Amino acid sequence: MVQVQDFSKLVGAIYDTALDRSLWPAALKQTAGFVQGVAATVYWHDAASKSGDVYLEDDGIAPYWRDLYFEKYVKLNPTLTRNFFAVTGEPLATADLLPYDEFLQTRFYLEWARPQGLVDFVSATLEKSTTNAAMFGVFRHERNGVVDDETRQRMRLIAPHVQRAVLISKVIGFKQDEASMMADTLDRFGAAIILVDAGGGIVHSNAAGHQMLAARDILRASNGRLASGTPELDAALTVAISASAEGDAALGTKGIAIPLSAPNGERYVAHVLPLTSGLRSEVGRSHSAAAAVFVHRAAIEAPSPPEVIAKAFKLTPTELRVLLAVVEVGGVPEVAEALGVAETTVKWHLGHVFAKTGTSRQVELVKLVAGYASPLAG
Repeated sequence: MVQVQDFSKLVGAIYDTALDRSLWPAALKQTAGFVQGVAATVYWHDAASKSGDVYLEDDGIAPYWRDLYFEKYVKLNPTLTRNFFAVTGEPLATADLLPYDEFLQTRFYLEWARPQGLVDFVSATLEKSTTNAAMFGVFRHERNGVVDDETRQRMRLIAPHVQRAVLISKVIGFKQDEASMMADTLDRFGAAIILVDAGGGIVHSNAAGHQMLAARDILRASNGRLASGTPELDAALTVAISASAEGDAALGTKGIAIPLSAPNGERYVAHVLPLTSGLRSEVGRSHSAAAAVFVHRAAIEAPSPPEVIAKAFKLTPTELRVLLAVVEVGGVPEVAEALGVAETTVKWHLGHVFAKTGTSRQVELVKLVAGYASPLAG
């Protein structure tokens, strides 16, 4: 494994991106090297429309291949739907989503991955809503080989830090160009931002933070220290803030998302950003702060339509993939070509889908999926 000092520098570089988006390509390039891949990216996929786009990337994948993927091959990606069943933060490789030998026969591999020398992809879900999922992933080249246990462990180490940096970046909104400007612009943000010292003492709050503390519904000031009002959440805040004061790597996986709730039932999430190194130290020095706590309303994570359909009819991952391919691509020959399998294989799985869903025609499957995708379906 890499030296602790090198890992700490990498984590620090990732956190610096929360204040300066232009640093993401370099940070992702370092991250790809750490995971032993050739390129890293943060992207989103929509399971319903089979579309997507890149949020952040390094230069490991040429623009031509990136654009070609989202223009054509995203619809042929055999792992797309299965990613929506992933546990947030847990690394998944291609072989976790479908048999690797089957993957090697797909058009997606033969026409998009193989020409680039790519043999595997390890990803972690950062955030998931009804049909969309934000993902962090690293491409493996043939010289790296397929994903192994060490690759998974490295992803488990680094993915939480990427997740935290991305989420904090969303809260900040990239409205400042330099880290040194952050302390002077805190009041411009709608989200609550509270700077605290190593002991949790409040040293500065923006306007939204003052409002939140005064309301005492979500967070409050208790003897000058940040508190939530419940022992369990107070303990979680204390651990995250204390770890932040010790440096980037010390925070580990603690404090990625601390759930909070208001008396009216509204849910919030607090994210803790260390202010102990890199560009972020400018903010810390301005207020003698060790960490910044960002608090925003949480989006409700609802299961995606494919996940609901699979659970409702007890479909296997392969049966779900065939079902969605029939809806998206068309008849058995077209589905077989898109998935890179024999027509007899498609027919065999389709027979199981018909039996489990109580349908007998492809048009009925289209109506079934459409019903689950629409909140107005009766």
